[in-house]
Amino acid sequence: MRAAARQYQTLPAGNTTYSVSPVECSVNSQILRDRHLRGENPVEPHTADRSPGITESVRMNQKAARAQDICEELTGQNEEDEEVSENEESRACGVCGDLAKGYHFNALTCEGCKGFFRRAIKRSTPLRCPFLNKCIITKNNRRSCQACRFRKCQAIGMRKEMVMSEEEVLERRIRIKKKKMLDASIQLSSQQKETIEELLCGHRSTFDSAFSSFSGFRPIDRSVLPESKCNQQASEHFDPQMDCPTNSCTDTSKSATAPQTSSYANFFCFSSSSSLSSSSSSLCGSSEKQENQKGEEVRKGSVFTALPHITDLTTYMIQDIISFSKSLQDFRSLSMEDQIALLKGATFEIMQIRFNMVFNIKTSIWECGHITYCIDDAVRAGFQPLLLEPLLKFHHTLRKLGLQEEEYVLMQAMSLFSPDRPGVQQHSVIDELHENLALTLKTWIDCKRTGQGKNLLYPKVIACLMEMRTMTEEYTKQVLQIQDIQPGDISPLIMEMVSKNPCTDL
Repeated sequence: MRAAARQYQTLPAGNTTYSVSPVECSVNSQILRDRHLRGENPVEPHTADRSPGITESVRMNQKAARAQDICEELTGQNEEDEEVSENEESRACGVCGDLAKGYHFNALTCEGCKGFFRRAIKRSTPLRCPFLNKCIITKNNRRSCQACRFRKCQAIGMRKEMVMSEEEVLERRIRIKKKKMLDASIQLSSQQKETIEELLCGHRSTFDSAFSSFSGFRPIDRSVLPESKCNQQASEHFDPQMDCPTNSCTDTSKSATAPQTSSYANFFCFSSSSSLSSSSSSLCGSSEKQENQKGEEVRKGSVFTALPHITDLTTYMIQDIISFSKSLQDFRSLSMEDQIALLKGATFEIMQIRFNMVFNIKTSIWECGHITYCIDDAVRAGFQPLLLEPLLKFHHTLRKLGLQEEEYVLMQAMSLFSPDRPGVQQHSVIDELHENLALTLKTWIDCKRTGQGKNLLYPKVIACLMEMRTMTEEYTKQVLQIQDIQPGDISPLIMEMVSKNPCTDL
């Protein structure tokens, strides 16, 4: 202060001159502004000095008084500063005492000090206090000394490493903009709505929810259930009686099953050794001569009592699936060769998706109107645990997802328009249709679904579709085996669908 006070500037005032230091000039201007804000009449400094009768001692006394005012302005609190009440103390800015809006850079501050701290961090030149580095920062004078204000920001815990750089701010703005655009774009387009409406219309017109036609099928004989010791090891965890606990599907009696047990055992040993694989043959432990004898015994009579009914049921479902496919404009636009290739690959999958809509997860029963089916019926039709175990697990998994009708029909369409089916020629066209259907399903889930499991629903649906691919191959293999064991009961349409030879008409 003393060194600065020695640098005076000589200013003329009438017939006399007076000297003013640079510090006095800056502080006097600040005092005038403060008095103007308080509504007081500002008094121009040094007006008394301009009178020619003022002596040197009077001027020195006035300078001393002004210096005292300067110190009070710099080190004392202004009378007009708002004091923080006890109720607002917890929300007061830790730097200037203004009302704090929240925590900024790890400290409770107002918006003004938050912006000041950010600018000070990005400032290239250092801040310096022109006084004693002890300036009291208040709401009214917080702009007087930036160095002391910045020092107080650091003292209350504001961290400079939390201030984002210009690149980070730009990246954050881009992310926010993308998120807003994504949230705004999560809605079904008019084309997607038309696709769902077309699928729903085709599904409802080809899926008899009352299952009235099922009564016209050949009756199903549930008096016996095939058993085999040689298949127990292969189906160690598969128990049809446990999977179907109700009596509506099974009505077996000891007297009915006793004479037939050996025949069923003979069939399973024969089919496992002759038609399946060498590993299953080792389980039976029979010689080649015994297997041929058992095969001749099986061919003499009807082994699979439920096969005629299951054949009628499957044929009826295939016809409905063909009608559903032909109701779609995109399917009709494909060549006949591609239509046949897609149907042959997707019929079993679409059939299981439709049956899942009537699957009771508590009882493991397919409730088709007045007729119910359980896994035992598939066993009576000749199917084996290698297919039935994953099939039953699939129905439980898919049913637990609680899909809506729109999601079921989109699954059917995605299965139908699979570009990797054998014999497909227009791969790019079908692949584009498949991608559009997948995007429609994803958008539908994002728009219509809520809850924590919303984000996982789409990948779970895709996983179920992939799981059916392996079951389709096993289904085809077992149908051909059943045809070899009990020829004549499987319809030509079923054989056409499972055959690897190209067909000419549907």
